[in-house]
Formats: sequence, C-alpha cells, structure tokens
Amino acid sequence: MPMKIVSWNVNSLNVRQSQVLDYLESHHPAVLGLQELKQTDEAVKREAFIQAGWHLVTQGQKTYNGVALISKSAPENVVRGIPNNEDDPQARAIAASYGDLRVLNLYVPNGKAVGDEKYHYKLGWLEKLQAYVARLLQEYPKLVVIGDFNIAPADIDVHDPKAWQDKILCSAPERQALQALFDLGLTDAFRARHPERQQFSWWDYRMGGLRRNLGLRIDLTLISPALQLIDADIDMAPREQERPSDHAPAWVEIQ
Repeated sequence: MPMKIVSWNVNSLNVRQSQVLDYLESHHPAVLGLQELKQTDEAVKREAFIQAGWHLVTQGQKTYNGVALISKSAPENVVRGIPNNEDDPQARAIAASYGDLRVLNLYVPNGKAVGDEKYHYKLGWLEKLQAYVARLLQEYPKLVVIGDFNIAPADIDVHDPKAWQDKILCSAPERQALQALFDLGLTDAFRARHPERQQFSWWDYRMGGLRRNLGLRIDLTLISPALQLIDADIDMAPREQERPSDHAPAWVEIQ
C-alpha cells in the first residue's frame, strides 16, 4: 500500500501548529516529519494532535532546533539523536519504525558561513550521520531519510549558482557529505522523479524571496533501494499562507 512521507521545517511549531494540523487533515500523510520546533518536549501542545488521532514523538529544545514525527500508526523503537553523538545537546534527529519502514527525520546544522566553527561542526555532524545511516541500512532495508539538510545538492537546486558558489549550503565539502549518503544507496526522490526540473523548498523572508523565486532546494526526501518510488514533489501551498514558514513541505510517496 502506498505511503506518503512528508518533511516540513515549520520554523516554530508554536506559531504554526494550526497550519500543521490543517495540513494533516487535508493531506493525511503516513508520516510527517517536522524540523525547527523551537520548543522543549514539555512545551509542545500535544493534546490537539492526540484528539485528532495522531501520534506525536519529539526531540525538543528551547528556542532552537527540535524535530518531531507525526503519524496515524503508533511509532515503534523511537531513537532520539545520533548514536555515538550523545554529548551533543542540539536536538536534530529522531527515528522511528512504522511496520517494516524506518523513518529518520533530520535538521542538519546550518553552518553559518564557510570556515566558521559552526561550519566545521556541521561537517563533523554529517560525518557521524553517514556512519549512522550506514548502520540503519543494514538493520532496516526499507529506510526513508527526510529533513532540512541545509545543503543544495547541485546547481540546479539554486536560483543563482554563481552568487552561491562556495558559499554556505552550496560548498563542495557540504555537497560531498551529502553525496556520501547517496553513495550508501540512498536516492534523492525529488530529483529521481524530476531530473531536470528546478524547484525550490526554501525562500528567505527578506528581499521578496518567494515573490522573486530566490530559493534553494534544501529539504530532501531520500529513500533506500528496497523502496519503490511512486512520486515526489514540493508542496507550495503552505509557503503561500499568512505567516508561513520560510520552507515548503517536501514529500515522497513510496511502496
């Protein structure tokens, strides 16, 4: 049976919880992964999700970061964070099983600027992620990795490649780290479905980013070889709402 898995950086769950609930009601995804909750686990208002029949698991953090998985079926074997990275206080990863499907939801560090200490933290984090995903693929052949990767995979995913060349989100080391995940066998579902289409998932609030389509595709849905890709796309409607997140949901349909 086909399953729709969605990734959405909501840029504050507290601000956009009603938008998330509306999206769940209208789209009925099997799993919705959220990034940038910007709330602690205790602060998340869970009752509305529970009343609507959804299961919600989170790895929260005050003010920054935070990830969640929302589903109709109960998640099993929930793992928060990246193994062997337990000393890192940043809430950036959560994984759970839904039957024989494993879903890993990520909020990859931004990195701030090439050469910055946060950039080096990002590259180190991605190296640990690669080792984690390699282990997951051995244990869970049916694996979906979703999230805000804060990396544009290629120049087609950037509105102005020359302006972004060697800049944060587009630097060669970041793209090489993403390629390392592809080398493990994961497929970028959107690009597999739309080899030549330029479509973005993030637009800066400033400078009329959305109106002028000054975007990047940094929200990704990656699938393992054991899964059959039916479709994948980016849903523009939530980005065009009042008080939207600066990201649009990216989704993949598999079986």
